[in-house]
Amino acid sequence: MPVTGSCHCGALHYTCDVDPTQAMTCTCSICRRKGSVLHFVDGPQVRLTADPQAHGIYHFHKHIIAHHFCKTCGIASWSMVTLPEGTEKIALNLRASDVPFAHLPTSRFDGAAI
Repeated sequence: MPVTGSCHCGALHYTCDVDPTQAMTCTCSICRRKGSVLHFVDGPQVRLTADPQAHGIYHFHKHIIAHHFCKTCGIASWSMVTLPEGTEKIALNLRASDVPFAHLPTSRFDGAAI
């Protein structure tokens, strides 16, 4: 069953064919402020669509992660990172999805320590 998610106004949308089996929260300054609950998948497993006029990307600190957000409604639906070995990962914000995620085992990543 595909997982779909979007920003509030629908300008940014994702579809993923992988059911989430776990979630992650991060303590870095942006994830903590956004309240993101993340599920990481390989780039090819996700289809992303975005209205170019509403699509924004934010980088901070080491500029490794591209935080994608909607300039219209402000919702951050996903982030993208390329790992050192070249694998592209997409962190889907499950709070922007149609997936009930409260039952998923959730780990905590100490991004604030990086």
